[in-house]
Amino acid sequence: MTTATVTTSDDSSQGAPRWSPRLWGTLIVLCAALFLDALDISMVGIALPSIGSELHLSTSTLQWVVSGYVLGYGGLLLLGGRTADLLGRRRVFLVALAVFAAASLLGGLVDDGGLLIAARFIKGVAAAFTAPAGLSIITTTFPEGPARNRALSIYTTCGASGFSLGLVLSGVLTSVGWRWTFLMPVPIALLALVFAVRLLPRPAAGEKATGRYDVLGAITGTATVLLLVFTVTEAQGAGWLSLRTLGSFAVVALLGSAFLFVESRTAHPLVRLGIFRNGSVARANVIAFAMTGAYGGFQFVVTLYLQELLDWSALEMALGLLPAGAMIALSAPFMGPVVDRFGTGRLLPIGLLALVGAFALFLRLDEHSSYPVLVLPSIILLGVGFALAFPSVNIAATDGVADDEQGLASGLVNTAIQVGTAVVLAGATAIITAGSGGGTGAQAQLDGYRPALLFITGIAVVGFVIAVAGAVLDRRTKATRFSVPDYDYPSVDLVDRGGEVLTKS
Repeated sequence: MTTATVTTSDDSSQGAPRWSPRLWGTLIVLCAALFLDALDISMVGIALPSIGSELHLSTSTLQWVVSGYVLGYGGLLLLGGRTADLLGRRRVFLVALAVFAAASLLGGLVDDGGLLIAARFIKGVAAAFTAPAGLSIITTTFPEGPARNRALSIYTTCGASGFSLGLVLSGVLTSVGWRWTFLMPVPIALLALVFAVRLLPRPAAGEKATGRYDVLGAITGTATVLLLVFTVTEAQGAGWLSLRTLGSFAVVALLGSAFLFVESRTAHPLVRLGIFRNGSVARANVIAFAMTGAYGGFQFVVTLYLQELLDWSALEMALGLLPAGAMIALSAPFMGPVVDRFGTGRLLPIGLLALVGAFALFLRLDEHSSYPVLVLPSIILLGVGFALAFPSVNIAATDGVADDEQGLASGLVNTAIQVGTAVVLAGATAIITAGSGGGTGAQAQLDGYRPALLFITGIAVVGFVIAVAGAVLDRRTKATRFSVPDYDYPSVDLVDRGGEVLTKS
């Protein structure tokens, strides 16, 4: 709906478009917002012990400081993406970023656990609107091809590096005071908001939204995702086979079925189910689920192993994981040309294979593992894997999607990321608890960590297999695309996945 093109200048020396300062400013503002979203997910984890101690929160209550954000973020992404398409991406982004800043300030000032969890939930809701709106602004501002690939590579690596660097910042800020992990994003968000008002492209004159709100779809779809995230988060405490958990999953299934029924029959659906006929979009969402879910579970296991078994401090652990974040951040300027040269079909399998190797290598953990032998090789492979796979999966998730559905496509892939993280993390937590048998000794802990790592590695393998299958299908499609028999069909256009007319009889 709010498609806008920011003009570029030509670099005559190289014969290629050169981005204008305004276009660079737009991209930097959007990157800053995504960086804050990712930062907030990872930064609070290391601060949890200090938060619990000062606010006198139980372990089960403390969990909701993290889960509250994930619940708001993952549960409302689909609604956020479609709202951006209908109300205007710029408007939705600005309002949501302002709410994010206000909720960050509230979280840093409160002295009550319930208010802190509420602030975290509001921040998650705000992020559920900024993330798809920001991604769809990029995909509708930069034309599909090298320019969009370059922009998405920079944008997504900023998000991935924010997640990794959040661990380091959290270690430093928590040593001063846990409240700074909430207050630090406030000035950055406000500064980004000021520049966003000036730089983000406005809708063309006279341009109006197409479509209507799918109220019933919004209710059933949002309720499905919210209840799913809530169920898997609470299943560890309630028991996976408890009546409460099984009943909750049954309600999720009923709500999901109702959502699909509504979407298949409404004229203006929240999620047009036909979007999944685009093989690139469908595969990218499954890969995103597996990739980020496996990483979320792996980070949890590594945090427990290094801090509880090897007795590392929070800052030592953060610095130990820094190489992965640094590799991702440094790769941002170069990933656009790499994607143009090799394509997402080749890069995704390589990136997923690197992640599988990172998780599998960590299976060698024991009571006396050293950083250079055990941790560093996995961290390097993690950096390589995410640098290649994370930009590629976001490009693939929006490939060939019409401008008026870019918010939807962005919401879908972000939902896959959040739900994947919640589901795999919950599964890994349950496996650790069952494997350790409630013991606290080193061997009991290792007996919990190893099967959890196997589960995590298996999830990553699923993502790798799907990426390879996609690469094979893409290769076959390219091989047969131009070898269409010359039959005398009346006026038929042959179009590729991006909508470009290839032949016309």
